[in-house]
Amino acid sequence: MNQPGGNWLTTLLPFVIIAVVLALRFRSMNKERPLKLSTLWVVPAIYMLLVGSMLFELPPPPLGWGLALLGLAAGLVVGWYRGKTIRVERDENDGLKQRASPLAMILIAVIVVLKLGARSIFGDAATEHPGSGALPLTDAFLGFALGLLSATRAELYLRGRRLLTAAE
Repeated sequence: MNQPGGNWLTTLLPFVIIAVVLALRFRSMNKERPLKLSTLWVVPAIYMLLVGSMLFELPPPPLGWGLALLGLAAGLVVGWYRGKTIRVERDENDGLKQRASPLAMILIAVIVVLKLGARSIFGDAATEHPGSGALPLTDAFLGFALGLLSATRAELYLRGRRLLTAAE
């Protein structure tokens, strides 16, 4: 039985969770963390396998492939910019340290809100009605996330490498 008023709670809950996570993340943002260039490839590789398996299991129509590539291109641009906003410095032990930028977190929050907005537009019926337009949109978000993660890590790697070679 569907309760009246239950819909607003379902819609509001993800935004509350995002707000809590962002508040906790902003609190720890001023802390510097070590940056290991040798492990920057791991997250994009795992996500690429995840995206590949999703696209293999449910291959998109030609429009979906086009949107996925468009999303990938947009993600590469935004990811490169996000990587530029992350501060990378040498530490006293000739290693690297990084400090995330609030702007980088805001970019991620905007992406999540857009994704939730698309979900509220298309609803959960996307899996029941593949022609609803939600699946090609999801393909675009998959490409976007892959581009974002890959370009951010690539930018961090290039900047970190430059810092290390400049000190030699």
